[in-house]
Parts: sequence; C-alpha cells; structure tokens
Amino acid sequence: MPPTYSSQLILDGESLTIEDVLAVAHHPEMQVSLAEEAWQKVRRAAQAVQDFVARGEIVYGITTGFGAFKDRIISAAQVEQLQRNILVSHAVGVGKLLDQPTTRAMMLIRANTLAKGHSGIREETLRLLLEMLNRNICPLIPEQGSLGASGDLAPLAHMALPLIGEGEAFYNGQKLTGANALAQAGLRPVTLTAKEGLALTNGTTLMNALGVLVTHQAERLAHTADLAGALSLEAMHGTPRAFDPRIHAARPHPRQVECAAFMRQLLAGSTFTRPDDPLNVQDAYTLRCIPQVHGAVRDAIAYARWVMSIELNSTTDNPLIFFDENDNATVLSGGNFHGEPLAIAMDYLAFALAELGNISERRIARLVDAASNKNVLPAFLINEGGVNSGFMLIQYTAAALASENKVLAHPASVDTISTSANIEDHVSMGPAAARQAREIAGNVETILALELLSAAQGIDFRRQILGPDAKMGQGTAPAYAFIRQHIPFIEKDEVMYPHIEMMRKLLNEGSLPEKIEALLL
Repeated sequence: MPPTYSSQLILDGESLTIEDVLAVAHHPEMQVSLAEEAWQKVRRAAQAVQDFVARGEIVYGITTGFGAFKDRIISAAQVEQLQRNILVSHAVGVGKLLDQPTTRAMMLIRANTLAKGHSGIREETLRLLLEMLNRNICPLIPEQGSLGASGDLAPLAHMALPLIGEGEAFYNGQKLTGANALAQAGLRPVTLTAKEGLALTNGTTLMNALGVLVTHQAERLAHTADLAGALSLEAMHGTPRAFDPRIHAARPHPRQVECAAFMRQLLAGSTFTRPDDPLNVQDAYTLRCIPQVHGAVRDAIAYARWVMSIELNSTTDNPLIFFDENDNATVLSGGNFHGEPLAIAMDYLAFALAELGNISERRIARLVDAASNKNVLPAFLINEGGVNSGFMLIQYTAAALASENKVLAHPASVDTISTSANIEDHVSMGPAAARQAREIAGNVETILALELLSAAQGIDFRRQILGPDAKMGQGTAPAYAFIRQHIPFIEKDEVMYPHIEMMRKLLNEGSLPEKIEALLL
C-alpha cells in the first residue's frame, strides 16, 4: 500500500526511517524539526568545541588543517576563516545537478546526523539548515566529484554554501545565488565557527540519499517484475506448478519462498495457465525459475534497505565528540566517513537489478518468438506479420538496455585511488556505485514496461482463442485491466514510443504495483 505521510517530522538522530526520507524528499510542504533532547546534545557538543578552542588544545579539524594539512596548527583568530574555507575550497562538484528530491533527502539526512550530538555544530547553524529544508530552498549540487571516502566532501560543500550566503539554490522556481535565496525567504546566512565546516561536509550523505531513493525504487521494481512474469506466463500458456510451496520449502531461502507465494496469489483462479500436461511438463527457466531469480534480487534489495537504514541514524563525520558520565568531553578521530558499507550494498543492488532486467528481456524474447512459445502467440505479437513488424523492435530496445546494464553493473567499490598526498589512500567510490544502481534501475523500469506491454498484447491473442469466459488470475486480471485503461491493443503497426512512455510513467509513479499489492492484501 502507498504510505501516508504526516505533515511534520521530528528528528532525534536515532529513529529516521527510509519512509521518512521518502516523505520529506517528495513532499516539500512537510516541516522538519528537532526533538528537544537532540537540541540539548547539539548545544553540549558545540560548547565542548568552544572549550577546546579556548584552551588552545590541538584537535584535528578544529585547531588543525584538514587531510594532508592535519599537522598545520590553526590559531584561534583563524578558526572562522578555516571553516569558511573548507566550504568554498571543497565545492568542486561537476556534472549534472541532483534533482530536488535527492537534494532534500541529503539535507534531511545531514540534519539527522548532526542531531546526534557528536559533531559540534551550533544550534544556530543547524536551525538554518532546517529552515532551508522547510522553505524548500534547494542548493544546486553537482552529482559528480565525491570519492565516497572522506565523506561526500564536494557535494556536501555545495549543499552547505548557501548557509554562508555563497553558492546557488533553487527557490520558488528560480535559480538564485545562495545569498538571494536566503534573503527572499527572510533568512540570514551564518558565520561558521570551529568544527562547523567539517561537520557539514564530512560524511556519507550523498550516497545515503541516493541509496535510499534507489532502494525504494528497487522494491517497487521487484513487485512489478513478479507481476510482469505472471502476465507473461499466462500469455504463453505456462504452468504455475513451479510455484508449488513444497518446492520452495525444500530450499527455504526466505525471499524465494515469498516470491513463490506472491506468484501463487497473482495467478490464483487463472484459466489462462496450463494444467498438467504429460507432453509439456515444465516451462523455460525464465518462467519456471522466477522465484529463484526474483527472490535472489529481493535478497539484494533487503540488504540495501538494511544498510541504508543503519546509515540514516549514524554519525559519519570526523572527529567525533563523546562525553563520559561526568560530562567530560573527548575527541576521537576515526573513519566513519568511509562509504564502503554503502558502496558494496549499492554494487550488490546494481547487479541484482541488472539480473531482473536480464530475465525480463528473455521473457519478452519468448513472447515475440513464435517458435519459443510453441506457436501459442503469433510472431512478434501482431496480425499480418510481414507487412506489420509488431513488437519486434520492442525486444530490440529491451535487449539494448539489458546489455547496457551489464556494463553499468561493473562494481565501483572494487576501485580505489589515493588522494590528499596519499593520506586518504583508500576510497569507496560509493557515490559512483549508487549512481550506477540508479541508472540500472531506470533501465530495468523501462524493460519491465516493455514486458508488460508485450504480455498484455499476448493476453489479448490468448483471449481470442479461449473465449470470453476465460479468467485471468486474481492479481493479473486487474493489472491487465489497468494497462488497457491507458494503452490499447495494437491492431497494426503504429507509433509505439508514446505507449512505452505511458507504461514507464505508470510504473514510475508506482500506480500499477501499488494497486495490485493493495488488492491482494
């Protein structure tokens, strides 16, 4: 079922969920604030930073430079300049701009990280970040430039620039300077103090935001793929025997079992499927092995959700401030900014999604090939083949996207390159992994749209043979009807791309999988 959203979200640094991020990312009217307990932690850490500076203690990133300049001592008079400089010098992102939902997700995740009270940011600065989010001031953030190791430095610097009146942002549909965006919203920039520049730029926020959004998309795609597979099975007169619960109990991978159960639900009551036939006892792998393949993809998606959920409530900058039972502050340098957990999860998700596209493309190939589907369907799903090419090129496009995904599925996390004079000598490439997963997900969405178009066309040909009394499954019947509300049966060759775009739109909006899932609950 599509989630319902409250108009307000209160952050505490401990309980942010993927659903919360999705709500704030896609609903600019939502208002975000901090719990009072979180404000107390923020104030305590900010005061500890000021005490370190007042005592002249040598603390990385507070009274020293950054990266390879970690041994350069910074005087108290230069502390504010140091923090401003980290933002302006690190804002070196390139490439396409992030869309506004991803930008809003980044701002929310960063605010929740800072709310944990280990970063040393002041209340004034964090409040301004929340005000920007609540008034939908979206910084312009290029998506390339982060190695995912010392955090997403460049993207986060671009996100933070408007806080000091620099950079650019979208506000009320206009692209403005950071200073003008704040002014038009009735806000004023802040002057950063010790640790704040580092607290704003050091962390896994971009890859976490991208990861959350693509994980949610992948969850929708998994259900869509099950539905497309069920429709294809009916169109090709397949048998549901391979989804028998006894088979999957004998190999009890949980999500394989879940997928088989969902397939049984989708197909329940169908007369389009094939009863026991001693001359045709089993189907091709792309139909018979749907639970095994789709279930394994579900495993990767579940792993991505687990990793992203932990990261949402983690402190990922450096150094971190901790307090003992007597409220004495200690600063510890570590590596929570390193994106390896997210990078590996995104690579795993990427090649799992590529497999979802591969098996879908092979089902399309069977739908359009009369020899492969034993002449259950006409060649290329069209009457008067020859003068009409029908769905021939639908499979070409699916094949092109599936092959492209194989290139994109090369894991980013196995790469590394040294930076900062060899101080930062191992990087995760997590943002690249997340962007690749996002691109593959978009391609798979299109492949599944093509399969649904093809399967619905096949169903119409089967109905001509079976007659008006033939029944589709309890899940496939409403899915077919929903498709036909928006896309007609193709009688003869016509311009196809508008139908593809319509099907993609329906999947992107989540209308089809959510509608069917709601019916089956």
